[in-house]
Amino acid sequence: MSVDTLSAGPAGITAGDSRTFALSHSRVAEGWERGALVLVVLLMASLGMVEVYSSSTFMAQSEGLPAHFYALRQLLGMLPGAVLCVFLSRLDYRKLDAVAWPLLALIIFLLFLVVLPGTESIAPRINGARRWLRVGIVIQPSEFAKLALIIWTAALAVKKQDRLHSLRKGLLPFLLVWGAVIVPVMLQPNFSTVLLLALLASLVLFAGGARIGHFIVLGLVAGPLAWQQVAGASYRMQRVVAFLDPTADPDRFYQSYQALIAVGSGGLTGVGFGGSQQKFGFLPEPHNDFLFAMIAEEWGFAGVVFTLALFAAFGAVGYRIARRAPDLFGYLLAVGMTNLIVVSALLHMGVALALLPTTGVVLPFMSYGRSGLLVCFAAVGILLAVARGPQKRVRS
Repeated sequence: MSVDTLSAGPAGITAGDSRTFALSHSRVAEGWERGALVLVVLLMASLGMVEVYSSSTFMAQSEGLPAHFYALRQLLGMLPGAVLCVFLSRLDYRKLDAVAWPLLALIIFLLFLVVLPGTESIAPRINGARRWLRVGIVIQPSEFAKLALIIWTAALAVKKQDRLHSLRKGLLPFLLVWGAVIVPVMLQPNFSTVLLLALLASLVLFAGGARIGHFIVLGLVAGPLAWQQVAGASYRMQRVVAFLDPTADPDRFYQSYQALIAVGSGGLTGVGFGGSQQKFGFLPEPHNDFLFAMIAEEWGFAGVVFTLALFAAFGAVGYRIARRAPDLFGYLLAVGMTNLIVVSALLHMGVALALLPTTGVVLPFMSYGRSGLLVCFAAVGILLAVARGPQKRVRS
């Protein structure tokens, strides 16, 4: 069956057949998208390295470690990430369809391994949560769950194109598998990642053609359940109360308050590299959950605009790659990987600016965390693979 020529639509999908794309879009590699994407990522990673070093020196020294300890670990985490990115960028992205189920099954296994009783020796409780596996190396399975869930949702959305309009045959099977991923993450507990996983997967399915009415119904059902999770945990409820009324619980608003001090202290051009005062024990996790506040303090409004411009450019290039993808699977992969970076960045910035309740969402490519780095570089590799296009024309 021949592939129809595209006539319209931002997603590049014909009105008659949403499963086919124009072959004229398969030569994306002739454009500028791949080079632009690599340049943006290099700038983000470089800025992140600079700020991780600056924001972590005092913390490292207070722990009896060299000042460069966390920055060096971040750099060492980038190296395998870059290798993974190159490998995936040279891979025919259509092969990810075949590994979608095995990859997701492996991630679900690791997620349950983290929370099962009796596995504390390899999944210790840290700061009240069990989120990391220590198996020679330290990994955070919930980070890799974002990647696996996007790939699996994209693959199944293509296969179920003719049934996505049905709530029972279309959306329900997705919800059952999403639940298998979300439940162990909830048990860690890691509620912010639960919400992010659900959002990223839903956006991929919506881009694949699922009906918006189904998501409205899902939201009406899931809303009370989510609120029950918030109200059922005192610390979550206290964060929400502190966000809505900072004067009600100043202790719970402490992180946001210190972050706002950092942002406000930056002025137009910042206090200069290494000049942050908030990193001296005032702002918790300055190299991780509040790195954007450190950028604002040391580089000022100019640094904030530059950072926003980088993520805006990433989004623009990523969505352009999606629109020009040679098939629906490539389109959904590109949308999902772009959302993974852009949505996470927006949430991180919203927390740093006290526009959202305090939660642990890292700034992609910049915040400290090697599992997160690997996932971000993997997402870029997949985007580059979609931009490169399949090695052979898709036959149907």
